[in-house]
Amino acid sequence: MNVRSTLLSTVAVIGVLLGANAAAAQSTGPGDAQAIRADGRSSLSAGLADAGQLASGMVLEHSVGMAPGFADPDIGFSPPTSREEGEAMMARANGNPNFSPLGRANTDLAMSNGRLFVGNFNGFNAYDVSGDAAPRLVMSVVCPGGQGDVSVHGDLLFMSVEENRGRLNCGSATNEDDVTSQRFRGVRIFDISDINAPRQIAAVQTCRGSHTHTLVPHPTDANVLYVYNSGTADVRGAAELAICTDGQPDQNPETALFSIDVIKVELDRPQDAAIVNRPRIFADSQTGRVAGLWRGGRAGIATQNTAQTNQCHDITVFPEIGLAAGACSGNGILLDISDPENPRRTSDIFDPDMAYWHSATFNNAGDKVVFTDEWGGGIGARCQATNPATWGANMVATIENRTLAGKSFHKLPSAQGATENCVAHNGMIIPVPGRDLMVQAWYQGGVSIMDFTDPAKPVEIAFFDRGPIDASRLYVGGSWSAYWLNGRIYSSEIVRGLDVLRLVPNEHLSAAEIAAAEAVSSATINPQTQTRITWDDTPDVAASYLAQLTRAGAVEAELGRQIEARIAVWRGGRADKRASSELAGTLNEAAGKSVGLNATRLRSLAAMFERRGR
Repeated sequence: MNVRSTLLSTVAVIGVLLGANAAAAQSTGPGDAQAIRADGRSSLSAGLADAGQLASGMVLEHSVGMAPGFADPDIGFSPPTSREEGEAMMARANGNPNFSPLGRANTDLAMSNGRLFVGNFNGFNAYDVSGDAAPRLVMSVVCPGGQGDVSVHGDLLFMSVEENRGRLNCGSATNEDDVTSQRFRGVRIFDISDINAPRQIAAVQTCRGSHTHTLVPHPTDANVLYVYNSGTADVRGAAELAICTDGQPDQNPETALFSIDVIKVELDRPQDAAIVNRPRIFADSQTGRVAGLWRGGRAGIATQNTAQTNQCHDITVFPEIGLAAGACSGNGILLDISDPENPRRTSDIFDPDMAYWHSATFNNAGDKVVFTDEWGGGIGARCQATNPATWGANMVATIENRTLAGKSFHKLPSAQGATENCVAHNGMIIPVPGRDLMVQAWYQGGVSIMDFTDPAKPVEIAFFDRGPIDASRLYVGGSWSAYWLNGRIYSSEIVRGLDVLRLVPNEHLSAAEIAAAEAVSSATINPQTQTRITWDDTPDVAASYLAQLTRAGAVEAELGRQIEARIAVWRGGRADKRASSELAGTLNEAAGKSVGLNATRLRSLAAMFERRGR
């Protein structure tokens, strides 16, 4: 590898950028596409620290600037707009092995024991978020190498490293050699038991580095943790890492393409973590052909160019249902992970409107998946009014008999400007009982909340947005990840720092629904390792179901008043078992006359009052 190929693998999109605005043909996909229209977000004033802001259904509670030593004085990366600019960027990289276009960009998030860990292309930071005050920086680790995605398990922190500038000792690159024993690309493991003195205890080398990774607990052995590693960069040469060879599988059956890495970590000896499998999860189930899924390219005249499925960008696991959803460049896939060391594909889906399957999020029931399409690699202005509403969007898919079926697309409905990089990116479920809500980052499109309870009709219900970094030129920025973490939305701003947002009631979301969600908490949260959410019987949960039934016009006025009265008694701390039992019977009777989701909500409400009546 040379510095030029390093730069290309780091950004992964410079070649795409120069033709970024070429595709504009409208196409069709599953369901109805939501129109992109101008609203108040379309005309916000520009600025790095003082951009205009607009919000609905949420408020900005805290905004914390970049950690010292992680700020980029030159604002950040501005994609080249001409061949001359591209060549100048390459020239800047030549002779500078430390160069990275995204520099010190903030990336993914994880939370553990009141601390928020924020990944960064230059390392990671930790903030104390245990109280209501603004996040307080408590640790910074400078460890260059991108992409810096983080996960936490106990006293261990895992970090993805993909760029050629990564070094085993976390130091800066000091040479331009094509092969060096000091280069590191893979998954780092840190001991963070002493927050004041974190130390790297393992570094698992991989052939394509680590763009993202996912923690997978062993189903029966608490001492074993697996890491599913997704590398998306070019393959290292065997001279640097002996297990690595490149090429298409029909020419090289041992190619490092067309697989993921399964890393086994024995928690009593994490320093010995190692790759134990590189499963061929894209193989044809009938013939065994390794390159068994989408070959890349265009599926038709009116479609966009789509990626070949030889990698996964992101994998989200849901251990309690034994499944993982993979966003795997040219396809969305479903994996059986009942044996986590040997994941097996059970379903795959393709759509010509999806340029690059980027990430996946289950709903709480595990019968839907939201796949995102990172059209343009995240550095293009892909939410303009002239852009197709099914490109760079979310695809909502359902799962039945472990089989995926695409149902609809949802894209940020607000038209963004030509200097705002914008496309669907990382998000997470908000735990409101009775609904499927997902908060999501859209880069400079801001933070948006999608209701996909009806998989055929997803809709935005809340948002927060800033104006562009610059009014005349696109600089890459905005929200990389937006996650619901123990009652607040945390958004990692690529060049601005860290935002904390709080939900507020609006016509789409009641105070009770917000309170029910805020009551759910976990000691450790890794968004790509989903866990089943359960709610205690509380007045807020009951009021949430009532709000949803009322909003849908699914409960008669008199019954609604009865439910509201019983909830008020409950809030007052009184118990009337007989009245609760009678109401439960009435609700079950109403459920028998209803259908679909509203019948389910009525039965859930009835069950709560049945338990109150015992």
